[in-house]
Amino acid sequence: MSVLKVIRHDVPASIVVFLIAIPLSLGIAAASGAPLLAGLVAAVVGGVVVGALGGAPLQVSGPAAGLTVIVAGTIAHYGFAATAAIVALAGGVQMLLGLARLGRAALALSPAVVHGMLAGIGLVIALSQIHVVLGGAPQSDAWHNLRELPAQIAGIHGVSVLLGLLTIGLLLLWPRLVRTSLLPAALIAVVVTTVVASLIGADVQRVDLPGDPLSELVTPRWPGAGPGEIALAVLTIALVASVESLLSAVAVDRMHDGPRADLNRELVAQGAGNTVSGLLGGLPITGVIVRSSTNVGAGARTRASAILHGVWVALCVLLLAGLLETIPMAALAAVLVVVGLRLISLAQIKTYVRHRELPTYLITAAGVVATDLLTGVALGLAAAVAVMLWRVARCEIRTAEPGPGETVVTITGTLAFVGSGRVARALAAIPAGRTVAVELHLDYLDHGAFQIIDDWREAYGRSGGTVAVRETHDGWFHRATSGRLGAGKTTPRRFGSWSQWQSLDRQKRDAMAAGIQEFERSVAPLVRPHLAGLARDGQAPEQLFITCADSRLVPNLITTSGPGDLFCVRNVGNIVPPHDQGDSSVGAAIEFAVQALDVSTITVCGHSGCGAVRALMTGGFAPGSSLGAWLHQSGTDFTDCDDEEHCVTANVAQQLANLRTYPVVREAEAAGRLTLTGLYFNLAEARMYTVDDAGATRSPVPPVLAS
Repeated sequence: MSVLKVIRHDVPASIVVFLIAIPLSLGIAAASGAPLLAGLVAAVVGGVVVGALGGAPLQVSGPAAGLTVIVAGTIAHYGFAATAAIVALAGGVQMLLGLARLGRAALALSPAVVHGMLAGIGLVIALSQIHVVLGGAPQSDAWHNLRELPAQIAGIHGVSVLLGLLTIGLLLLWPRLVRTSLLPAALIAVVVTTVVASLIGADVQRVDLPGDPLSELVTPRWPGAGPGEIALAVLTIALVASVESLLSAVAVDRMHDGPRADLNRELVAQGAGNTVSGLLGGLPITGVIVRSSTNVGAGARTRASAILHGVWVALCVLLLAGLLETIPMAALAAVLVVVGLRLISLAQIKTYVRHRELPTYLITAAGVVATDLLTGVALGLAAAVAVMLWRVARCEIRTAEPGPGETVVTITGTLAFVGSGRVARALAAIPAGRTVAVELHLDYLDHGAFQIIDDWREAYGRSGGTVAVRETHDGWFHRATSGRLGAGKTTPRRFGSWSQWQSLDRQKRDAMAAGIQEFERSVAPLVRPHLAGLARDGQAPEQLFITCADSRLVPNLITTSGPGDLFCVRNVGNIVPPHDQGDSSVGAAIEFAVQALDVSTITVCGHSGCGAVRALMTGGFAPGSSLGAWLHQSGTDFTDCDDEEHCVTANVAQQLANLRTYPVVREAEAAGRLTLTGLYFNLAEARMYTVDDAGATRSPVPPVLAS
């Protein structure tokens, strides 16, 4: 790594993270019922050991609020020395999981369960630490903390309450008043509260650290319990710490453009850190999103920042222990109250409301608060499975009467035996003697549901009616009648039956009307749920796609995208007039895409055989015509060019240059929020090529490697 880069970027970032780590590490240790030194030991080991070995270079590890409830229960049951041994063993389990390359397996856990677990833990932490802020002592569990809270509020409070409220006030107000990461709110709140407590001579409980920290490190002791009980405690800490660390690493990846995290390596490093921390008498370690996001925001570029933050914590403990002992415990408790409540994210709750996973989130959180962590997570997993099964086995049934004596029954989705009752009721409600069309748009059909439809079809035919079963996807019913049912779910075709109707005799029908009718009959049922979601939530495309109006070029076809994926601008020649010159409709679309839709990519796509480029090469347009005026805005001159493919790619490159004349594009690109891309589509080959900014070279689009 470059020494200059470390000095310029990583040293300042490490100091900012160190300033946050001190109060959080002390507060988490206090909330866990562990010696305060244990929190600082974990911070040092998390910085130095995990920082040096980790697979997520910008992630910062240390004691985490998410493990507070587990650690507190383990300490209460076994004592701290035995808990340290359990932490060391949990680290060994994590290393084995990483060496077995199971890092990504932890991400298979539903995020709603993970975030619900963290929300429940946060509420438990806040309920316990608010008692400390109010001058009392936390109770044994969340229910007792909640039950005793009114009496605690109504009781007689000392100066510690004022110090706690001052800390909370500063934590909430400071980020609104000061927008610099060099002065983190947690540090300012604790420092100001400590100074105020010293000035007024407050007689309150303060941080108590050993005079010689190195001689006071706790030696791990084997827990006095059976193997099964110990194994459960070890696995609980190992799995929760692993999931939290890996989720944090994935979240940190979204915050920067550097190398992506190696999750298996990160898991091994977290295990090594927990083993060392446990052997030194420290708390368990995880990757911590608060410190990690601060690290990225402060400008860290390499793992040196995480390592140095651990070094600063160690020097502070060895040289400035007396200064740390002036901090009131009420201030640390107040920090934990705010940290705990921030684990309950309103943004995440809104996300799960939109995705209809709020029941899983709430059941997990309530289970953690009302029972314990393992039971809460088990309840959340059960809820997640129930929601999944409900979605998987769900089908939509619609009945319509397009004409006299005619009935159309449309069944869409997954049709399994659990939905057979609804299907039977819908079919039984059809009057006898009609002409019935049963349209199946299914991604799965099991034998029980098939039998319901087939038995009804035969009975309805015997009673004088006519039944036709039509399918537009994969022929599930036909396979069932042939005795070939049993394959797994399949994916609906993106373009429905387009290939079927587009080849019909165009002299016998109106192509547009026929296409609309076919869409409404066979494609609309497949895409209606997706379109309904877009109608409800609004569009959020990641890309502005500027391409030619040529009828042979179909953007969603050549990019295999669907509704809501591309914000498209199409015109003759995929032209982008320079800013404040000529036509403003393209500029309006660019500004809307960048400012309102916050797209991350703008793509200009040209194609072979482009008539606009040919016109620019040959002058094939009438002088003074609208077409000539439009093509003139391209900024290109191809009158001396006789290589059509070169002219098309040069035109794409020129439009990329024109894009950069727009202030909104330049600002977003400079900030790293926007990428400009040039593409060339060869119609005859049906193949896409990338175009460099100079338009001099074309190369095949590189393959996307599976991660």
